Amino acid sequence: MSVVIYTKPGCPYCTTARNELIARGAEYQEIDVTTAPGAQERLAELTFGSMMVPVVVEEDGSVQVAAGGG
Repeated sequence: MSVVIYTKPGCPYCTTARNELIARGAEYQEIDVTTAPGAQERLAELTFGSMMVPVVVEEDGSVQVAAGGG
């Protein structure tokens, strides 16, 4: 399993989170919550309905919701 990052276009916090994954050499799957089927529903589950991005789901299953995300 690789890291999964939920993002939306134009989100500077998403760009920062993506760049951090790249910098640490993590393999990741990016899911655009505006276009991927079922992504908004999954995002709501992960964030208890807050719908903030970026959300990073680490390989160990831990979930990181970016502070100040959009």
